[in-house]
Amino acid sequence: MPSTTRLLGSHCNWKVTQIGGGPGSEDGEWSKVSAFPTTVHVELLHSGQIPDPFVRLHEWDVQWIGEADWAFKSTFEPVDREIFAPNVDLVFDGLDTFCVVSLVSRGTNNQFVTYRVSVKDHLVTGANELVISFPSTFLKGKDLEKKDARYKCWNGDPSRVHVRKAQYNYGWDWGPTLLSVGPWRPISLHTYHTRISDLRISAQVNEDLEATLSIRFALFPSKTSGTAELSLKDPTGFLVSSQSNVKVKRGAAGAVFTFEKGDVKLWYPVGYGEQPLYDVEVLVYDDIQKIGFRRVRVVEDKLVDQPGLTWLFEINNIRIFCGGSNWIPADSFLTTMTSERYRAWLQLVKDGNQNMVRVWGGGIYEDDVFYDICDELGILVWQDFMFSCGQYPAYDAFVENAKLEAEQNVKRLRHHPSIVILAGNNEDYQLAESLELDLDYNDEESDFRKTNFPARYIYERVLPAIVKEHSDLHYHRGSPYSGHGKVTTDQTYGDLHQWNVWHGSQEPWDNWDVLAGRFVSEFGMQAYPNIRTVDYWTSGDISERYPQSRTTVNHNKATGFERRLELYLMENFKHAFDMESYVYYTQIMQAETLAAAYRLWRRNWAGPGREYTAGALVWQMNDCWPVTSWSIVDYFLRPKPAYFAIARELRPYTVGMKREHLKEYANERTSASFTITSQLDIWGTNSTLESKRCTLQVTSFDLERPDWRDRWEMNVTLAPNASTELWRGQVPGQPVRTRESEVPKTIVDEDRAILARRSNWPEPFKYIHFPDVRDLGFDITPMEDSESVALSTQRPIKGIVLEVEGEEVKWGDQAIDLVPEDPQIVRAIGLKGRVVKPRFLGDGTA
Repeated sequence: MPSTTRLLGSHCNWKVTQIGGGPGSEDGEWSKVSAFPTTVHVELLHSGQIPDPFVRLHEWDVQWIGEADWAFKSTFEPVDREIFAPNVDLVFDGLDTFCVVSLVSRGTNNQFVTYRVSVKDHLVTGANELVISFPSTFLKGKDLEKKDARYKCWNGDPSRVHVRKAQYNYGWDWGPTLLSVGPWRPISLHTYHTRISDLRISAQVNEDLEATLSIRFALFPSKTSGTAELSLKDPTGFLVSSQSNVKVKRGAAGAVFTFEKGDVKLWYPVGYGEQPLYDVEVLVYDDIQKIGFRRVRVVEDKLVDQPGLTWLFEINNIRIFCGGSNWIPADSFLTTMTSERYRAWLQLVKDGNQNMVRVWGGGIYEDDVFYDICDELGILVWQDFMFSCGQYPAYDAFVENAKLEAEQNVKRLRHHPSIVILAGNNEDYQLAESLELDLDYNDEESDFRKTNFPARYIYERVLPAIVKEHSDLHYHRGSPYSGHGKVTTDQTYGDLHQWNVWHGSQEPWDNWDVLAGRFVSEFGMQAYPNIRTVDYWTSGDISERYPQSRTTVNHNKATGFERRLELYLMENFKHAFDMESYVYYTQIMQAETLAAAYRLWRRNWAGPGREYTAGALVWQMNDCWPVTSWSIVDYFLRPKPAYFAIARELRPYTVGMKREHLKEYANERTSASFTITSQLDIWGTNSTLESKRCTLQVTSFDLERPDWRDRWEMNVTLAPNASTELWRGQVPGQPVRTRESEVPKTIVDEDRAILARRSNWPEPFKYIHFPDVRDLGFDITPMEDSESVALSTQRPIKGIVLEVEGEEVKWGDQAIDLVPEDPQIVRAIGLKGRVVKPRFLGDGTA
């Protein structure tokens, strides 16, 4: 008989109730759900029983939900072919988190696991009632903590480490505390005679770029015998190769296909080639998976003139600088995420010239569609296992639960060409170092379960064994993790979370080159979201529409954020405190900070043997609610200026500058006699695989002498897949100073290598005396297409951000530096002839 799968969705009249009654409902009162899958908060919001927790202070008005017990129920009527099928299973793709299923008296305890239960002996003709009862996850976690031990963590209640649930639900330094429960992924009734219980497809490419496709599968019932047909089809549907009459013995079978170089097209990350996806079809019953052929290596090689080793990704023999971002769940209520929202987010990643996202270990193993879109767009995926910022346990029941979770998700994700690494956790080794737990990095033999860092057993024994057995993916013990006996803060091995800007020693952002690592997998700077997003959380309450209001403060979860934001603002900007201004100044600060990081670290990608920094993943791409955070795009998919600044730094060709003031004393016995010279370094980057000949043009402007110019140019060649040092010399027009009281001239340099531009301003910006706005000659001219504007000026302008009143505009660029004789065209989709309101440094508002 053919296999059939019937989704038990909203047509089954799902209902929800609070067990025992309470603020959500009276005892025994069931409310029809609005959609399915779903969770409690989503339904209470839809029915108007709770206020929107994303607005004002309402997050704290709904905390009772996480400590209550809930139930969902439905009825469904199986047809005869389902009742009389040889095998009938209920498949629960995701239950959050502890629950009991009435029809089969089955309990669950892991949000990340799919549960399959035979209901052959439980179905009856007519109505079958399915009740799923969810006790409070929070209280179950407290019970587990009391039974085992109280461990420590960063963010959220410590009991979370005992619970296999999305950890960010407990609250993070960018997210609210919203502990929801419910059937968060589909539930289906699966009938079959035989089913594929395990399918492993390995598309391997060797150093000569020859490909091997290995297909192995297992059937249930395991005693099944017979034949199967396996085929490979290219993206157009053309049959590339097939094998028929594949013998199935004792429920298992397999086949191997081999291809010479060029027989199949290779999958490349965005910017390096195309993303052909092939269909692998297994006909026992119809099962199809898409795969891509690519060769992936994490390379640790010696460097020419620096200590340590590289830590870089090589795809199809090409070493790649990974410029991208960290990904958190895009909503606090996961069932509201649609394929369209995922695509919009990931298209922003690609459009921002990013080639990698890191799926962070405190969220979820994302929906299949997330990885499908990454495959399609060529976005590399770094996938964490779901352990984050905690001292996790390793008692037997917890370990077995973690094993099941890891095995299921490795099997689910392993065929995606976009996924290039699996990492054991996020910052758990770093936490262990800070707490001075038992952590001898040279110990490769111990069991670790009897130490005060027991989860090391999971990260170093359990997970690598599962990854090795069930996939071809590279396993990394954690992020950050140095290896080679080094601590996680070592800058010469492994990956690094560089938080000494913002956190830690709170370094100036122009120190990013000193703060480099071999692969910087986290770094960041906070900024307010779009003013429309701020107005969403204040919800019309004008009295709370200022940066220090209780409501606004609640929409920033980072400890000490006021001090840190103001530290960086005061050190760098003359700024104002009204809400619109605070939004602008924090955003332009974030843009400057993050652009500097990408610019300086791409300089460190200096060619073979000099790949000193091989990647930079900003924390973070997205938000899960309306909030002030480190994101570069806010919850409503509104890009902050930093998004555009990063996109410019990740173009295939870029040009960079750094200015330094060098002080030299006349002799060792004086502090009064010295010279100060302003030095300028210029370099270019080229991420393509061919060298590029171009012209470097450098123009210098003096803000106090509008008619003064210094201009020169030279022919240069940008080396392929590397940075190239182009020029070093004294800042044009800047004389040597001999006294600290001599104020340096405000010289603005703009260099252009035809393919790219970059302006360099003296810092900190707060010391600059900007020209009067009336003397700028700044003009914004609408173009004939009504969807773009031309920007021009007679004096240099720093940090232009464009905005309009009313309906939003989709801008093509922001955080723009503008100089004379270099007009810029900016896309403005949805402008519709409206007046553009610019903000920039020195615009008279501060």
